[in-house]
Amino acid sequence: MHGMWDTPTVFDPLRLELAGRRAPLLIPHLPHRFGLTPIAEQAALLGTHIEACFGPDQPIDLLGFSMGGVIARTWIQLLGGHRRTRRLISVGSPQQGTLTAGPWPRWPLAGIADLKTDSLLLQRLNANLTTLQTVDCCSFYCEPDLMVMPAWRAVLPVGPGTNLPVRYHHQLLTHPGALEPLVMELLRPEP
Repeated sequence: MHGMWDTPTVFDPLRLELAGRRAPLLIPHLPHRFGLTPIAEQAALLGTHIEACFGPDQPIDLLGFSMGGVIARTWIQLLGGHRRTRRLISVGSPQQGTLTAGPWPRWPLAGIADLKTDSLLLQRLNANLTTLQTVDCCSFYCEPDLMVMPAWRAVLPVGPGTNLPVRYHHQLLTHPGALEPLVMELLRPEP
């Protein structure tokens, strides 16, 4: 899942690096509307895309970039996605909120406000990690990252976190120092 100001093309370098070794891939477009759409609404749309592509039961792995990682986590924890998700790979996602979202009001920017460090959505997600603990989780982030501040807030409360050797947010999906570990994780055999 892509981030707020992105489109599915943000994954083109990663897709090319995978060279068909992970198929089929679903890279849906989620209309964030520049932060107007609440994350829970986007998570429901993600669930619709997943079911249309893979049916109701096929196990899946999810990779979310930036806001897309929080959308994926919301679908897993609040909308039943944990029942079919094997792995969640969070890349530069403000899983613990970000100071960057702090000044933005809930209305009309509900999607951005959901990423505040004290948002009701993140409080709800962090209050009960039971469903997330059934998923193989890992987080990738970078320091410095002006989108997720401080950078440690990009680490899920479950699973390991890895600081990648890149200088800014979008290099997490374009720089060879980031693409190599992401591909290794995507191709890692299931335990």
